[in-house]
Amino acid sequence: MLRWLAGRGASQRHIERELARITDDIWRATISRHVFLAGLSPREQEALRHRVAWLLASKDFSGAGGLDITSDIMLSVAVQAALPILELDPALYEGWSEIILYPGGFVIPRTDMDESGVVHEYLQEASGEAWEGGPVILSWEDSEALPGLRANVVIHEFAHKLDLYAGDADGIPYLGGHRDIRPRDWGQIMQASFDEFNEELALVEESIPANVDPESDAAAPWYDSLPLDPYAATDHAEFFAVSSEAFFVDPAPLSHGLPQWYELLQRYYRQDPLRRLAQAAVA
Repeated sequence: MLRWLAGRGASQRHIERELARITDDIWRATISRHVFLAGLSPREQEALRHRVAWLLASKDFSGAGGLDITSDIMLSVAVQAALPILELDPALYEGWSEIILYPGGFVIPRTDMDESGVVHEYLQEASGEAWEGGPVILSWEDSEALPGLRANVVIHEFAHKLDLYAGDADGIPYLGGHRDIRPRDWGQIMQASFDEFNEELALVEESIPANVDPESDAAAPWYDSLPLDPYAATDHAEFFAVSSEAFFVDPAPLSHGLPQWYELLQRYYRQDPLRRLAQAAVA
């Protein structure tokens, strides 16, 4: 019980029990439903399967807003969440214990103070949220593995957890297990890439015709030319999270647009989705 309350990983006995439930047929169906998992080698698939079992054994899945949590839902979320830690220590996801899913989007109470010192309280719509020391909250509608999606809310929120493991949400995850990455180098590359992306975003926004609402779907062709979703420009934490989902789901624009940043993420995650997906495409 104390292990669970502390947000620690599950015991090997519980992990093995979850692993036995993921039969070969279930596993093949799961991999096929998530197109960004194409190209995983047999070794990588088996490693991912163990990471998924660890997550299922270590985290408590809860439904909110009337959502009935099924084994398919848990497996879909777990396989997406496990991909970033495929080659990393799963302990990076410790320190918290719950994954909460709503049927669709949900609202979160926010409090902001403006420059005059006036406090504003409001409700913000969200599809995902990662709380420091607390749960990951997800919209199941936005978490489903649908073909053609460039975004991935599950990977996004679990990237925030990797960031938070090191302390503040500042876009610099824990690098203790990476002798080839110095925190100072990470900070410099991230800042340079963040600045470059913001400059590209500004040029794109200037190029949108006056008769096109930049907040509407009609502006998508202009924003689609960017290597990342515009939300990445919010701050360093969102830059890392948005970059992480692009890295795994749609790596080509990121690799071509911000190659130094992609290479750094490749070293951090110890994976190369661009190569993996390219090989799968010609197989």
